[in-house]
Amino acid sequence: MTTPAAPTRTFSTRVFIATSLDGYIARPGGELDWLVERGERAGDTGYDAFIADIDTIVMGRNTYETARSFGSWPYPGTPVRVLSTQLDTDDPNVTVARTVPDLVRDLDEAGARHVYVDGGRLIQTFLRENLVDRLTITTAPVLLGVGIPLFGALDRDLELRHLHTATLAEGFVQTTYEVPRG
Repeated sequence: MTTPAAPTRTFSTRVFIATSLDGYIARPGGELDWLVERGERAGDTGYDAFIADIDTIVMGRNTYETARSFGSWPYPGTPVRVLSTQLDTDDPNVTVARTVPDLVRDLDEAGARHVYVDGGRLIQTFLRENLVDRLTITTAPVLLGVGIPLFGALDRDLELRHLHTATLAEGFVQTTYEVPRG
């Protein structure tokens, strides 16, 4: 099966996310308690170095609403785009795009270079649209049995190129893959 061509773009996209060993990024209601408790003991996961190279963050509506619930905005000074057909906000921290082509165009026009893609459904959409360049997945040593999955259905195989695997404290394993452009 042929890989569909990704929309023309001048920026690269990166995913940096944690999952349970069975592939869930959150409990069914979006709770992250299983990760927060363990993650604090895991030490340096490379997130600070990763985010230092990011100039724009893209997230889905659910991830945006979760970030807003943290008490203080976790991305001060970094442009944030939210892909949502429903969200209306006067939040000065974000710009909302209704469609993937609109989002890609907006990112190009804004001069984005290194984009962090965050949120389960958005990551799945970007993978289906051939819009992810690099995946860093940190696997926590826990089985949840149910939750919000990182990956969903694809209409084709998605070949990945392994770049690096590291064992972190507390049994976490972090693997980075490159997703070659089609």
